[in-house]
This record gives sequence, structure tokens and C-alpha cells, in this order.
Amino acid sequence: MQDLKQKAVRGGVARLCAQGITFLLRIGSLIVLARLLSPKDFGLVNMVTVFTTVLFLLRDFGLSAASVQQSTVTHEQISGLFWINIVIGSVIWLLAVAFAPVVANFYSEPRLYGVTVVLAASFFFNAVGVQHSALLQRQMRFTTLALINMISSASGVAIAIAAAMAGYGYWALVAMSVTSPLIATLCFWLATGWVPSRPYKRTGIGSLFRFGSGLTLTSILVYIGYNAEKVMIGRLWGAEAIGIYGRGYQIISIPTDNLNAAIGEVAFATLSRLQDDPVRFKNYFLKGFSLVLGLTLPVTIACGLFADDIVYVVLGPTWNDAAAIVRLLAPTITVFAIINPLGWVVFSMGLIKRGMKAAPVIATLMIIGYVISLPYGPKGVAFAYSAVLTLWVIPHIFWCAHRTPISFWDILKAISRPLCCGIVAGGIALSVRLALGGAVSPLPRLLLESGVLFGAFFTVLLFAAGQKSLYLETLNGLRGSSSTAGRISASA
Repeated sequence: MQDLKQKAVRGGVARLCAQGITFLLRIGSLIVLARLLSPKDFGLVNMVTVFTTVLFLLRDFGLSAASVQQSTVTHEQISGLFWINIVIGSVIWLLAVAFAPVVANFYSEPRLYGVTVVLAASFFFNAVGVQHSALLQRQMRFTTLALINMISSASGVAIAIAAAMAGYGYWALVAMSVTSPLIATLCFWLATGWVPSRPYKRTGIGSLFRFGSGLTLTSILVYIGYNAEKVMIGRLWGAEAIGIYGRGYQIISIPTDNLNAAIGEVAFATLSRLQDDPVRFKNYFLKGFSLVLGLTLPVTIACGLFADDIVYVVLGPTWNDAAAIVRLLAPTITVFAIINPLGWVVFSMGLIKRGMKAAPVIATLMIIGYVISLPYGPKGVAFAYSAVLTLWVIPHIFWCAHRTPISFWDILKAISRPLCCGIVAGGIALSVRLALGGAVSPLPRLLLESGVLFGAFFTVLLFAAGQKSLYLETLNGLRGSSSTAGRISASA
């Protein structure tokens, strides 16, 4: 435990750097594919993935998180979990194939049958590598994980672009979704060198299975709450509408997904090791939470103020309708930056029942919001999405922080400083935006207004809000991690 802080900082920096590259890959692929494929191509794949992602949440039944969360775990236990994952992955694969005609009939779109059948293979590919990935997390080999994620993402993007240029249409997106998990799993096996043994009886995996099943149920309910609107839009408004909504949603979700993957993975493993040390637990959490907020708030403001320029630059002029979706969904970037880290606290402490009680409430509220707003089209749904989540933030903080080392006021204090900095920086950037008007073309205007926003935000945050030491510590971790990263990469 003596070098836990060093490992956490190094791991977090490695993951942040890797996610920065992954972010560029995702944005780059979106820029290219949006110009090679039509909104309907994206919409067709979105129609399927909304359904298949529910099954995707079942791929490991939360057993990877369970093996990371436990203080100690044996080879026999991990082997037992591996074989359970294989069985679950195989069953879900077959279920998805059997469910393919239902998806096609639901949308009255025969092409979705083949898409669903091919995408189903990714469930098995993921299942084979789940415990190997968990082992890397337990060993806090986050640099290795980062490299694997970059390799798998880049491979999937390259295949998708090549297929799109060859005229395969929506199958390019399907190829990307199947290729990335296959390559990631192969890399996980090579990196760990771990080979599972045959399953044993009485390996003591009952508690792990209970934790994993509770986490899975919570994830499914939350996923339904956050994604049911896509099914409704696709059903009522068609493939093109969900294609436009989906690309706007993707622009919004990329920063959230990348930050959560970069810091959340490290934070969960670290906090799980500290669950019996409340002082260090609180200190580590608040630093990670402040870092997430600091990196998220300017992105939220940029999406709210400069949505039209972002959509024009990223997606192209044929996607102008997505700008309103991006602007309306922008608040959710910050909302998720608050909600997701609180999950680190709840699950790292093993408070799985608390998550299970909150999940159906938020899912119900979100679905009610969608039903009310659906007649107003994708824009109405986007507004409802943001409104319900924003109203949910305060109750969520109370519920997650209750009887943990983190208090409600700790969270509010951590939020207040970057929020005030964001208001100041947003005002400055908006002034620049209004001054430029239409005199500058979208790309240089976006670069200039975003540069002013981020520059003003971090200047105020570091020097006026007193968070300079947090970021210096992170940079020191980056410098200190270079030799360690090299050793880890070599051993991988």
C-alpha cells in the first residue's frame, strides 16, 4: 500500500493520455465516417445497438468488477469466474441471434436482422477477455490497459474507414463494433500471460457472484433509463431522425466516456484498496472528482455555446440539425461528471444494494420524461433528457454520500470552484464569439473561441480557485511514470 498513491497517479496519467489519443481517434473517425456514410446508415446500426447494449451489460455479469473490488482473490476463483463468463457470453451470443428477427420486425426494417446477427459475435469476444482485463486492473497495470485500448480502437476505426470507402455502407460500422473487442481480447491474453485452470468446486465465488449480479442489475436499469429514448425516437420518427439524434448524442458522450474510462477505472481499483481507510479514501476521491470536473466543465460550455460550429466541423454541413441536439444535451456532460464518480464511492465500498435502489428511480423518471417529450421530436426528447438528469443531481449526491467518508458538502465544495470558473470563462468566450460573428469561417472560429474558453477557464481555476497543486501533482505523476511505463510496456 506504500506506493499506492504513486501507482494511482501514474495509472491515472497513463489512462488520461491514452484516452486523449482515443478521443482524437473517435472524433477523427466520426469526422471521416460522417462524410462517407449517411444519417440512415448510422441510424440503422443505432437501432440495433440500443437493444444489444442491454445484453452487452450482461457479458460478464459484473464479475470483472467483483474480482477487482475484492481485497484478495485466488487463481481458482478467477478461473471459476472465467468459465462463468464464457458460459454467459455464449448464452448471450445465442440469445442475440435468436432475438434478431424481433429487432427487424419491431422497426419493420429487414436489414437489421443481419446487423444483429453479426454484432452478436462481440459478446463472446468480450467474455473471453473479461477476467484478463480485470487482472490487469488488480495489478494496476493501467499503462498496459491504455495501450491495448488504443490498439483495439485504432484497428476498429481503420477497418471501418476502409470498409466505408469501399462502399459497404452501414456494414463499416458493424465491422468496427466487432473488430475492436476481438483485438482487445487477444491483447489481454498476451499481456497477462494468464491461463485459466479447469473449474473447481467450492472456490468461494458466491460473494463475488452476488456483487456482480447486483452491479449488473443496476447497470441494466440505468442503461434503460439513459437510452430508452433512442428506441422511442427510432420507432416513432425513423432511422434518419435517430441517426441525427445519435450523432449529436455521440458528440456529447465522447468526452464523458473517455474521462470515465480514463479516471474511473483507476479510481475504482484504488478506492477498492482503500475502503478500510476512510481518510485516504476521501482524499483520493476528492482529488479524482475535482480533476474530472475540471476537465469536463469547459467541454460542457463549449458544446452549449459553439454547438453549430462543432457539428459543422465534426460532422459536416449536411448534419446541421444535430447542432440543436448537441446544445440541448450539453448539460449532461457535467451531470455525468458528477454522477459517475459517485458510483466509484458506492461500488468500491461494496454498497451494491444502495445502487440497486437508486437505479429504478432514475430509470422511471427518465422514461416519464421521454414519453412526455416524444411528440415534440428529437429536440424535445433532448431537452427532457437534460432537464430530468439536472433535477436528479442533488438527490443523487445525498443518496450516494450518505454514511460514506464523503459528505454532501464535500461534493458541493468540489463542484463550486470549477463551476464559478466556468461561468467566468464562458462569459469571456461568448464575448469573443459575438465579436467574431460570421466574419470567420467555422473551423478557425471554433479553434479561436475554444482556445479562449479553455485558456480562461484553466487560468482562473489554477490561480484564482487554488487548484494549481492538484494539476502539478498530476504532471509530476506524468514525469515520474515515464520509466515505469516503459517497464510495464516491455513486460506486456
